Amino acid sequence: MKTNLKRIVTALALAGVIGGGYQLVASESHDVQLVEPARAAATAIASNPVALPDFASIVAQHGPAVVNVSVVGKASAASDDDDNGLPPFFRRFAPGPQQPRQGLGSGFIVSSDGVILTNAHVVEGAQEVTVRLTDRREFTAKVVGTDKQTDVAVLRIDAGDLPTVKLGDARNARVGDWVLAIGSPYGLANTVTAGIVSAKSRALPNETYVPFLQTDVAVNPGNSGGPLFNTAGEVIGINSQIFSRTGGYQGLSFAIPIEVANQVKDQILATGKVTRGFLGVTVQDVTQGLADSFGLKRPEGALVSDVSAGSPAQKAGVETGDVILQVGNDPVTTSTELPAQIARMQPGSRTTLKVWRKGDVRSVDVTIASLPTDRLAIGKGEAAGGGKLGLDVRPLSPTERSQVGLSGGLVVQDVDGAAARAGIQQGDVIVAANGTPVKSVDQLRTIVAKAGKHVALLVQRDDARIFIPVPLG
Repeated sequence: MKTNLKRIVTALALAGVIGGGYQLVASESHDVQLVEPARAAATAIASNPVALPDFASIVAQHGPAVVNVSVVGKASAASDDDDNGLPPFFRRFAPGPQQPRQGLGSGFIVSSDGVILTNAHVVEGAQEVTVRLTDRREFTAKVVGTDKQTDVAVLRIDAGDLPTVKLGDARNARVGDWVLAIGSPYGLANTVTAGIVSAKSRALPNETYVPFLQTDVAVNPGNSGGPLFNTAGEVIGINSQIFSRTGGYQGLSFAIPIEVANQVKDQILATGKVTRGFLGVTVQDVTQGLADSFGLKRPEGALVSDVSAGSPAQKAGVETGDVILQVGNDPVTTSTELPAQIARMQPGSRTTLKVWRKGDVRSVDVTIASLPTDRLAIGKGEAAGGGKLGLDVRPLSPTERSQVGLSGGLVVQDVDGAAARAGIQQGDVIVAANGTPVKSVDQLRTIVAKAGKHVALLVQRDDARIFIPVPLG
């Protein structure tokens, strides 16, 4: 035995010199064997098996708190056939008006007295919302409030002693962790699917305030608003969007982190509205080339490309070219993290930014303001229309004006009602109204107030300009 071992060790040493890369493995009979690395790894895994998650127990314990949400009323502005103004294939996935009105979405009970979380686009335009529990009880739900910016809605049903989910924290999730979804795809209530966390803090087009969780869990139209569980049985997200060329599941699903949704819920229940912190900067990611240019050791942080006039950032001395590395005690790894971090802060609160400027880290004290809401609402309009036009617009920033070659203009952040029916889209830039160049929200409001039955909007979309007549009713 000693002689054999000596020969094997000698052979292994020679193999190491040559670059063979073999390993010694002891068998149950204590004989030493020379095996390839792949076989050695397989042997180690086989001897130390990793248990799979107990999905069945999670479903049994928390499944009764997942509900089916059925809506009757105006068609949702978002559907699996409508990209909702997003670039192609990123879609919220509540079925559209051409599909059955039952099983439009999912939700989950977060309070035993009847508080339910779902997606805002599931109940948009709803005149009646019905919630169905797993025990087949049905309740008419009240929409307590919605927040389009995060796509979160809070419902309430008149019931007590209801089953509830346990809320976790998506920030503790790791890429590669197992996750489980429960929902009603295509109206098939209480459907369970599983997968892993594919990525964290994903930024989707026009979704500024949500650092999405990306998963490969199979979700489809009807899963929208349903919970995403971790292996501890805690909800860490609300399934909200998919990336699809067909309208169905293709392996890319996106969930709203539960801590984002929970903050929205608490504000809606307390005040009936959502307020957000505002810093007043436009930021972009730091690439390796930019990191080299600015003298950073590695590409990290949020590079400030524009500072809004009169904003908290300008008052505090933040400059274009600063790289924001930290907000308070929270590091800023990518630019997509910063808007959500600032939005979570209460207006009037103070914090310290750590910024990289001209080769040094500096501390900048800033007082957070309230996010401006340049909401265009003229007259009573429609219930969900935001006024006669149904537009949510804001002035272009100096950087944006330079990019599109305009001296003014208003960018469309959200659209419904008359403007949506006329063909105005999210991301359009309103250049003029009835022949008059538009530079401010108040100016557009005045023009519309003086208009007759229609207002002709000159819209820039990508590199083209078109006139779109919008009926004012």
